[in-house]
Amino acid sequence: MKKILVLNTGGTLSSIKSEHGLVPGIRSGDMMEELRMISKNLQLETEDFCSVDSSNFFPEDWAALAVRIAEVCREYHGIVVIHGTDTLAYTSSMLSFMLRGIPIPVVVTGSQLSIAHPVADALENCRGAVHMAASGCPGVFVAFNRKIILGCRASKVRTMSFDAFESINYPNIGEISSLGLHIRREYLPPACRDKTPEQLRESFQPRFAYSDRAFLLKLYPGIAPEIMDHLVQAGYRGVYIEGFGLGDMPFLKHNFVEAVHRAVERGVTVLAGSQCLYEGTNLTVYETGLKALSAGVIEARDMTAEAALTKLMWVLGQTNDPQKIRRYLEQNLTGERVQGW
Repeated sequence: MKKILVLNTGGTLSSIKSEHGLVPGIRSGDMMEELRMISKNLQLETEDFCSVDSSNFFPEDWAALAVRIAEVCREYHGIVVIHGTDTLAYTSSMLSFMLRGIPIPVVVTGSQLSIAHPVADALENCRGAVHMAASGCPGVFVAFNRKIILGCRASKVRTMSFDAFESINYPNIGEISSLGLHIRREYLPPACRDKTPEQLRESFQPRFAYSDRAFLLKLYPGIAPEIMDHLVQAGYRGVYIEGFGLGDMPFLKHNFVEAVHRAVERGVTVLAGSQCLYEGTNLTVYETGLKALSAGVIEARDMTAEAALTKLMWVLGQTNDPQKIRRYLEQNLTGERVQGW
């Protein structure tokens, strides 16, 4: 019988009503009766990692969660992480990098209604997560609304609907229908797809280091270029910029490109993405993009904002060498950057 560990971190799924609004309050042991209903033929164990709203889940918590998963991953066939939806995609993205090459499935899930609510989506999402965790497909995934999404491709796109998450610029890894759970193994990252479980177990070397000196900046018409100088002075080592359209940046009147160049010259890594959710960047089309490339930016291509920021944080934790940083960011490490699939 396959053993699955359910790690509870809180969020809406485990929330209860209080005088201060909904707050996490249901412990993992209290969910066992419901979880057993959707996990027949599997041996479930639960553990409370923490109990917080995901708005209060921070980078140090990502690292601690990754450490805990790495500690116990050889004892289980799969791990489910219950998490609040608001920052779930950031957590699943960072886990994808920190736990790159993990030999078992790690599946992050949550819900839009508490498991205590009679019409909640919680049990259905847990069902998908538990059975994906038992699938034997290695890697980090998100299970939500009968979809299985690669962890570094998930993004929350709706605030209230049960269909809250989508896989951005990449096919779903799996879907649940009347035919059951269908997994598209051809879309697993090569590091997971092309190795046997034994090879993965032998080669798995988690890396938990990260830098919190990364900043996410969204451009808008008229943004003061001096913001880049302020970020440099504040000690930020990397900036992920959501540019216009294909990733373009202004250079007339308010010369933002020149400010980016100054930052790059001072050792700051600048990763350039798009404010558009789909289809990614191409900085070779317009003058506004080519000037950004000349200033030294690195293209995010088709990465989600969550993956781009967490990858930047993770890479800055691995090395201080500008050339190595660039190589890391331009590589497809775990399925986060595959423009042209």
